[in-house]
Amino acid sequence: MAEVTIYTTSTCPYCKMAKELLKQKGIDYEERMVEFGSEELVDLVSRTHHRTVPQIFFGEEFIGGYDDLQKYLTTKEFTEK
Repeated sequence: MAEVTIYTTSTCPYCKMAKELLKQKGIDYEERMVEFGSEELVDLVSRTHHRTVPQIFFGEEFIGGYDDLQKYLTTKEFTEK
């Protein structure tokens, strides 16, 4: 299975929900905490064109946020991996 990286902030409720969903599905992930205004978050936004967190990657593939994660986990492509 692809390595999952999730970029989060400490106050984001959708980040907590995304991490819980990954746990429920038995998917290991690496969490990277970013703070608003940090250089890391600015670089991430310029790469993905998404200004919110969580930002979730399966390997190098940018999935999106929490809603996108829910959709991705129900796709045929994911369930066949």
